Amino acid sequence: MAYEITSQCISCKLCLSVCPTGAIQEVDGNYWIDSELCTNCAGSIHTVPQCKASCPTVDGCVKQPSDYWESWFATYNRVLAKLTNKQDYWENWYNSYSQKFSEQLQKHQGQVVI
Repeated sequence: MAYEITSQCISCKLCLSVCPTGAIQEVDGNYWIDSELCTNCAGSIHTVPQCKASCPTVDGCVKQPSDYWESWFATYNRVLAKLTNKQDYWENWYNSYSQKFSEQLQKHQGQVVI
């Protein structure tokens, strides 16, 4: 599975110099990885893909999914990780919702239904 360069790329050109197979190409200021040349640095002295290791951004260079469902679950897991890392997110949401619901309930209890 090849890697791809995302829109998070800041055009620092670090990946160009570290790719052992020369799979990273630049066309009109945009960078892309030739999947025919990319070996994920397997079979080399590197234990991790060098484009990913050298990228100063978190998501500038990511694995390109091989099928639709792999892509879907990768996106789902990434979004879910962001939500679950904020441990108090759901507690704050619940407290806010409960408070607003209680206010609305108290407001409507004073009204007479005919």
